[in-house]
Amino acid sequence: MRKNIAACFFSLLLSMGSLHVSANVRLPNILGSHMVLQQNSEITLWGWSDATEKISINVSWDTITYKTAGTRDANWSVKIKTPNAGGPYKIKITGRNVIELEDVLIGEVWLCSGQSNMEWNVNANPARAAQETGNNSIRFFHTPRTTSDYPQDDVPGHWVVCTTESLKYFSAVGYFFGKKIQQDLNLPVGLINSSWGGSPAEVWTPKDVIENDPVLKEAASKLPVSYPGWPLLPGKTYNAMINPLTNYPIAGALWYQGETNVGTYSTYTQLLATMIGAWRKAWKRDFPFYFVQIAPYTYDNNHVGALLRMAQTNVQSTPNTGMVVISDLVDKITDIHPTNKHDVGLRLANYALAETYGKKGMAHKSPAYKDMKIEKNKIRISFTDADNGLVVKGATATEFYIAGEDQIFLPAIAKIEGNTVVVSNKTITKPVAVRFGFSNTAMPNLFSKEGLPVNLFRTDDWVVNTDSVPK
Repeated sequence: MRKNIAACFFSLLLSMGSLHVSANVRLPNILGSHMVLQQNSEITLWGWSDATEKISINVSWDTITYKTAGTRDANWSVKIKTPNAGGPYKIKITGRNVIELEDVLIGEVWLCSGQSNMEWNVNANPARAAQETGNNSIRFFHTPRTTSDYPQDDVPGHWVVCTTESLKYFSAVGYFFGKKIQQDLNLPVGLINSSWGGSPAEVWTPKDVIENDPVLKEAASKLPVSYPGWPLLPGKTYNAMINPLTNYPIAGALWYQGETNVGTYSTYTQLLATMIGAWRKAWKRDFPFYFVQIAPYTYDNNHVGALLRMAQTNVQSTPNTGMVVISDLVDKITDIHPTNKHDVGLRLANYALAETYGKKGMAHKSPAYKDMKIEKNKIRISFTDADNGLVVKGATATEFYIAGEDQIFLPAIAKIEGNTVVVSNKTITKPVAVRFGFSNTAMPNLFSKEGLPVNLFRTDDWVVNTDSVPK
């Protein structure tokens, strides 16, 4: 009996050894055929294998054989430098098995994230989708909706070539951004879409970052819980949809989100700046972060949309960030999903082309409030990014309001003088404050000469009424 037990045990050890020998080198899904790798960068190729397994990597853009080995934790990684944009290339990874990646391009990689207005695909506007054709120099990676309590090291998905069919199901904002970037720079563009409709910014921020900040933790506890289709808890989508991507170098990130955070507008500037910092720390790079100001919409509470847009405006004090204003791209204020995603993507692309890629002559910044000067019974408002002057699309400028010391705002007459606006109301003889576009649904008609809408502003810091809007 003892001999039989010993024999069985020995056989089991041999069997386990055999399984160990036959284990395969594996890659995360973000590494695959048809991918775009960031140009002129030190990229990481990584995956899993047997412990101590010897692995060699060959890439067709150079003649070096890169060598590494599995760690005691059964994973591996190797750093490789990429050249200027180009391709297609091949990558061969050899361990006890062989993995060959085909049709790999090198170019610019951008992450697209946020809630439904980023998730909204090209085919949501069938007429626009019908005008688009495939482009082999654009590649898509779509991350499906998923959450996790803990940071993950892989995510479902795979790279696909931009075809007339595949582009229909990718983020419209991301696609139109990538199309413009690809055309103007004439190089490959990789787009990663990782977004979820209705998601608050807290779920895209590492849980420990939120939990260790009393202000953000309290704000997270006040998020609306009445929509079961939305993730709610801090870090949930970060763990599953962002963390697995952080070994993959990117040129920058695009963000379109904020509608779900209007109820916690007072902490949104801090929240988004904190999230940006956490992402940059995870990628170990202060990459550019460009975001979309939320559009006018009929929210249930007074001014919360305007206050959230003001909070987004303030995020621009975070280095290497930029915001595009889209108050003029709304077809109806009762729809939280404006259909014109083409021009949103175009404005983001122009911002990146100017600020990240150094293209000259790209009008990309909306005029913004600079300062005010009281001139007897009038107030003169000065703007940044309005060097060529301002224009009104219509008979008179709309959405200007002026107040005296009684803090009662009345509609104002606004007269353009160069790159300033002189505001007045004949019943207010001693004005002290001006507001512009400061409501949930405001769609002002004041623009730069280049056609970009002037951003909303308020010159006062008075308490704002956010009571529920009467039905």
